Amino acid sequence: MILRLALGSLMARALTVAMTVLAIALSVALFLGVEKVRTGAKASFADTISGTDLIVGARSGSVQLLLYSVFRIGNATNNLTWESYTDIAARPEIDWIVPISLGDSHRQFRVMGTTVEFFERYKYRSGRALEMADVVVMDDLFDAVIGADVAATLGYTVDDPIVVSHGIASFVEHENQPFRVAGILAKTGTPVDRTVIVSLEAIEAIHVDWQGGGAIPGQVTPADTLRQMTLEPQAITAALIGTQSRLQVFALQRAINNYASEPLLAILPGVALQELWQIVGVAETALVAVSGMVVITALIGMMATIFSSLNERRREMAIFRAMGARPRVILSFLVIEAAVMAAVGAVIGLGLLYLGLLVAQPVVDARFGLWLPIEAPSLREFWVLVGVVAAGAIVSMVPALRAYRMSLADGMMVKI
Repeated sequence: MILRLALGSLMARALTVAMTVLAIALSVALFLGVEKVRTGAKASFADTISGTDLIVGARSGSVQLLLYSVFRIGNATNNLTWESYTDIAARPEIDWIVPISLGDSHRQFRVMGTTVEFFERYKYRSGRALEMADVVVMDDLFDAVIGADVAATLGYTVDDPIVVSHGIASFVEHENQPFRVAGILAKTGTPVDRTVIVSLEAIEAIHVDWQGGGAIPGQVTPADTLRQMTLEPQAITAALIGTQSRLQVFALQRAINNYASEPLLAILPGVALQELWQIVGVAETALVAVSGMVVITALIGMMATIFSSLNERRREMAIFRAMGARPRVILSFLVIEAAVMAAVGAVIGLGLLYLGLLVAQPVVDARFGLWLPIEAPSLREFWVLVGVVAAGAIVSMVPALRAYRMSLADGMMVKI
């Protein structure tokens, strides 16, 4: 009976109610959208590198090793010698190993020397492989493969020349050994998008005429001569490792960390990523807090709407009282109205969220590499919706209590 009366009252004030419901719907859609982006960003962050069991580099900190080897942020405190790399690569526990050499740059983008196996072994987003947006395969010594962001920012296409700079923030260029864009990688949403990838031999080749961090005056080795040379690196920055069995990971990690020839560090990427997320994840808390305040503001707006309508509904309340309705019925009447508005707003907000995901998912994935899954509401999201309805009922208690205290005489004295 009370529910039917509440629905009839809401229908009678359709425009005002619709605006209130819309405000709640938009705030719920925003809150759940932020939650989707937060969980999607966290999942994408955790899936920056997958399928790699260990990352090995010079001994430093686990987060620092992760930052420069995976995210291309910062520099290594030291290098891993080639002798140590080949010694570790020969261990029976290792299924595959991919070397990484960093140090040079191209117009603020990092240049990474590696092997062709990197394109096969590097995985992201729970095992997704790198895809080629345009021809790729480094056949020539001076072939380079560039990430999607490098191509988009600098306007590069296949066969364009690239001149690598010595170091990270250097104006000295290896202009005598230009590279050619052999391929462009598809967008991944990982640091690979901002990387220029060349072969390990190419890194050695552009430094043949260098000594002590500077070019040897008057010495320029022709490119054809460099192609004929045996270019074995003296050291590398880090290495990605896949083991024969996951059961061997910890034993291998311990063996590398106790390596006698030089101080090395082996880290588990997943563990290091969790440590790094604890540092950078403060922003997600702030984002959730801001979107939560939007929901609270919408609920307060609903309470204000109910308050403002009380003066217009004093006679309605008085008639209910005159017909024998007890004060608690009036209280329940207004609470049910608010709960219905909040529930309808929450459902519409959920619908708006999924409509937005259908439209935005392919665009966000293509441009930012952020995957926003379209799936049934999680338990957390379900409780958010329940919380919005409960909060709507709670905030309505304030105007409902005021209506509860309205006297019959006060209501009957209102002029029509």
